[in-house]
Amino acid sequence: MNIQQGFVLTRQSRDFSGQTQIDLWVTTATGPMQLIIEAEKPVFFVRTADAKDVLALIEQNALKAELKPVPLSSFDQEPLMACYTATIRESQTIAALLTNHDILTLESDVRLADRFLMERYIKGSIEFSGNPQTHKGHSKVRSVKCRKGNYIPQLQMVSLDIECSEKGILYSIGLDSPVDSRVIMIGEPEESETPIQWVKDEHALLVAMIDWFQRFDPDVVIGWSVIDFDFRLLHKRAEWHKLKLNIGRGGQASFFRNSSQSQQGFITIPGRVVLDGIDTLKTATYNFRSWSLESVSQELLGEGKDIHNVHDRMDEINRMFRSDKPSLAKYNLQDCVLVNKIFEHTHLLDFAIERSRLTGLELDRVGGSVAAFTNLYLPQIHRAGYAAPNLHSENWIASPGGYVMDSIPDLYDSVLVLDFKSLYPSIIRSFLIDPMGLIEGLKLEVGKEPSQAVQGFRGGQFHRSKHFLPHMIEELWAARDVAKKNNEKAFSQAIKIIMNSFYGVLGSSGCRFFDTRLASSITMRGHEIMKQTKKLIEAKGYQVIYGDTDSTFVSLNGRYPQEQADKIGNELVEHINQWWSQHLQDEYKLTSILELEYETHYHKFLMPTIRGSETGSKKRYAGLIGTGDQERIVFKGLESVRTDWTPLSQRFQQHLYHLVFHDQPVEQYVREFVEDTLAGKFDNELSYQKRLRRKLHEYQKNIPPQVRAARMADEINAQLGRPLQYQNRGRVEYLITVNGPEPKEYLKSAIDYQHYIDKQLKPIADAILPFIGLDFARLSEPQLGLF
Repeated sequence: MNIQQGFVLTRQSRDFSGQTQIDLWVTTATGPMQLIIEAEKPVFFVRTADAKDVLALIEQNALKAELKPVPLSSFDQEPLMACYTATIRESQTIAALLTNHDILTLESDVRLADRFLMERYIKGSIEFSGNPQTHKGHSKVRSVKCRKGNYIPQLQMVSLDIECSEKGILYSIGLDSPVDSRVIMIGEPEESETPIQWVKDEHALLVAMIDWFQRFDPDVVIGWSVIDFDFRLLHKRAEWHKLKLNIGRGGQASFFRNSSQSQQGFITIPGRVVLDGIDTLKTATYNFRSWSLESVSQELLGEGKDIHNVHDRMDEINRMFRSDKPSLAKYNLQDCVLVNKIFEHTHLLDFAIERSRLTGLELDRVGGSVAAFTNLYLPQIHRAGYAAPNLHSENWIASPGGYVMDSIPDLYDSVLVLDFKSLYPSIIRSFLIDPMGLIEGLKLEVGKEPSQAVQGFRGGQFHRSKHFLPHMIEELWAARDVAKKNNEKAFSQAIKIIMNSFYGVLGSSGCRFFDTRLASSITMRGHEIMKQTKKLIEAKGYQVIYGDTDSTFVSLNGRYPQEQADKIGNELVEHINQWWSQHLQDEYKLTSILELEYETHYHKFLMPTIRGSETGSKKRYAGLIGTGDQERIVFKGLESVRTDWTPLSQRFQQHLYHLVFHDQPVEQYVREFVEDTLAGKFDNELSYQKRLRRKLHEYQKNIPPQVRAARMADEINAQLGRPLQYQNRGRVEYLITVNGPEPKEYLKSAIDYQHYIDKQLKPIADAILPFIGLDFARLSEPQLGLF
């Protein structure tokens, strides 16, 4: 038997000749291989008490299944039996039949390939044995034995981008990878600096792309909206030409489908992974003002596309295809190169690999917190004698959110921020919060075995020794500390996201382990910890002015130099950590993992009021940190970091706060800024950017400004014979004119400058000027009288 290490790229399961077949495509040091697992029996569980009814229904409907006793119980302590079938279809049919007859099934929604991998603790990396056979140019292994491995792959990646007409007729396909970079383009051969493969028509273009994939054989395909735009259109055009897109490994065809809930597209390419740049960046918790390739590449790389405006771009692409194809090829390939550079700059592929190795999720899985937790947790509770319920989305018992205290608004000197390191994960570890720990804890009779139960909230109590989650988090925590020490940013980020997602998963009714006692025992314990920490700080003579989830803001009641503020901050965290350590030992006989850290000293700090009231705001503040070249203003929740405020407001706020925080006069600056706005000096900074959350025709009663601007833009597009841009959602850029909102690209009326003064400048000034005894209206109105 040949034992090898590999990494799972794609997984599919299907019925074949009356039994199941799981196909795993893996990459190995010697090339890609297809692992085939045959006759793996689908299984789900039913209560032993329902066995007679189950067998009767199966027999009445002429179905086949085998019921076997298993050493498993439900979370309600009911003994279970396993229901095995020969095929996936039969398993799904029986499960649906039982559900329709109000018979409980457990784990009938777990996919066969996922169960096969998770029960063997295979997370991305895989070790397998079998005899490879060459088949149609690739290796195939049957009768394969699999177990977890430790292989870290070196994946070959290609960036793909298409160019087409506004009607979706293909012009060219760009492909950029380390092994080959080219544009396949329809047309007669011309000289070009960009490598171009010329083809005669659209059918030949698609065939050439299929040939490229078979020849250069990439593991991963990346792009920008590559699934919902590029592959959607490629499949549409292939279907029109009655052509199969055989771009999978082994000559297999790719498959495109739409989500049943939305128009989001999904693609399956056997043996290859497709990673969309936008989705992968979001999964890695990146956020940008705009998600256009131009905007993201400018922000990350400092470079962008040659054509920016959407209408200019379409007109220019059409012109280049008619009369300057080498320039179109250069433009097409540039998009591919930009996406490759973004992936390289952000280590996105490394992030996706590490996430898969930690959780067992597919490389291309978007989000997936619930699935990740299921992969990690389900095999462990099976070995502890439990089966989990199916997913149920209708259980919406609310759990309290994170602790947010009322703020005390003012302009402060010397404010410290003290943060609990990974508060929710450390609460889970400290108080032994765990789904199975709850089940086992509830079996303990209060008073009889008090030493074995840790009290939670809302009736929850947790077993001191029978649990998995605290240890899972401990391992992740240790791995992250090592990753940070080794500067492995992608690995560290993947661990952080997974670790912090565990609370969200337990608090989501979309998780099979959801129980309000679990989530409440985390958040309500968090409330308790934050309130007690406030008392401990104020007992030392300082003022807590705000608290949010895991952060406490402390005013030192005076202006302190950095060195002295650091000393106070470090003394406070040492005192509070010692107090919690002693308290948990004395009160619960538990070891505290809670760790308060001193994070920041703000030399100046603004906690504003809620607009139009004297009440302190929440999740909104600004502060000055650092000294010399390292000095900067941090804005949280304010206009400078809001994507729905104009660049004008952000310019005004940045400098106004700079003046106030440095005790400099502001009167002249405010007056001159208002004058310059009215004089049109900032006309290029007045546009709003807002997203259409629904389709344009769905806005009926409430018509916000961005919708009015979008409708006007598409009316003009229709008149000019241009494609409609805003019918199916999208981002709109518009200005407010004397005639209301108008799209930036078709601006025709005079700008309403008074709107910008009243709605963009005044709220910013009113948030900070009263704290230094000034009033925006008094500073600006005399100037307004001149115009």
